[in-house]
Amino acid sequence: MAKEKDTEKNEIIAVSESEIRNLIYTICGQQVMIDSDLAMLYQVETRRLNESVKRNIGRFPESFCFQMTKEEYNSLKSQIATSNTEGRGGRRKLPYCFTEPGIAMLSAVLHSDTAINVSVRIMNTFVEMRRFIANNALLFEKISNVELKQLEYQKQADEKFEKVFQYISDHAESEQRIFYDGQIYDAFSLIASLIQKAKKSLSLVDGYVDIKTLNLLSKKKKGVDVTIYTHPKTSLSQTDINNFNSQYPTLTVKKTSAFHDRFLIIDDSEVYHIGASVKDAGGKCFGITLIQDQQIAKDLIKRLKTIK
Repeated sequence: MAKEKDTEKNEIIAVSESEIRNLIYTICGQQVMIDSDLAMLYQVETRRLNESVKRNIGRFPESFCFQMTKEEYNSLKSQIATSNTEGRGGRRKLPYCFTEPGIAMLSAVLHSDTAINVSVRIMNTFVEMRRFIANNALLFEKISNVELKQLEYQKQADEKFEKVFQYISDHAESEQRIFYDGQIYDAFSLIASLIQKAKKSLSLVDGYVDIKTLNLLSKKKKGVDVTIYTHPKTSLSQTDINNFNSQYPTLTVKKTSAFHDRFLIIDDSEVYHIGASVKDAGGKCFGITLIQDQQIAKDLIKRLKTIK
């Protein structure tokens, strides 16, 4: 069983965000992914994926999932040189398209760790592409109309995407962000990116942590030590902590009721004030702020060091 889990983990890691972007198409003016491509990423048969959708059809309104028309299908095939839209052994029915919320819902109905982990990577890719389009209007103005179409609609634009994403990553992130009700994946993505910044240590002050919190912290880099400061009546069990440490060492949980607010400390240097529990990111309106006053940040870190 352990060997199977290791194999699955390696397969997930092998799928790059560039490869995922290559599987996102524009149909009916929406960015979507095709059922057979998702089945390949989730390591299930296309038939099984669509059967799971039909069994839970109430969770998949047309804004989440819709079937291509014959014209759309032929147009898609003409856009790309190689496609997985045919599926293994061909297909008799037109493909189903899944929008971003539809892909998120898929991970809930497929009931597999692979689907959950791959969905997180897909969501991060959608968020990146949305930020790229929304936050770089001036950059778009400098690109010709032909190049813009390639950037948005064609797989051959990978190199241009990489250059733009590199440009974005080279610039400092916003020091303050506010997320409104429903921006779950945007909030999740930012917190995950902060967690991934840590090179040595992470400290999270949050009175209400649970398994969802650990799922976020598992995105940390290998070798980064994590310390959680939470309420003595935390819902985390020792089994939860042991399970986390078996895969993503090392996690230490310290119980204290000394804090009301939430903080994320990266490498004992950067301190972020978080307005809501990490597990509830995006569920309600909340903010994330980088504490600029170095003395305040140092005092908070010093206070944490005194908690046993």
